[in-house]
Amino acid sequence: METTTEKNTATFTHLSALTQYFIPFGNYIFPILIWSSKKDKSEFVDYSGKQVLNFQLSLLLYSLVLIMIAVPIFLITFLKNIPFEALINDHDIVLRNFSFEGNIGMLTVGLVAVLIFGLLKVAEFFLIIYASIKTSNGEKYNYPITIPFIK
Repeated sequence: METTTEKNTATFTHLSALTQYFIPFGNYIFPILIWSSKKDKSEFVDYSGKQVLNFQLSLLLYSLVLIMIAVPIFLITFLKNIPFEALINDHDIVLRNFSFEGNIGMLTVGLVAVLIFGLLKVAEFFLIIYASIKTSNGEKYNYPITIPFIK
């Protein structure tokens, strides 16, 4: 049975991932600080800290893959409709005859990647809240779609 202090520390470890909305990389920094300071004193806090960090690292990996899909697709689609001589001679760039017709397949893949990224960020927010509630009740929570980087 976990003590109230252990439950609170584990809950704050989960909630500290939400600092990413205020502080860049706060979703990594604060969970690492809380976890590393208390992991030797409590198995429950150690487990929760590993879960938070594995989830955040997994989301980073998924986000990088989605960005590596979407950004080149949008750049290629946009740049192939700009005349090369306009880029070299500093002419005003005017998009004439821009056609989605030849690019609809690639644009669909890019838009799906952006949509999945957005859904991933929304799911992340609610999963962090859900994990915090479960942890505050003394239950061990496993995030879905998590790669176990830290064991």
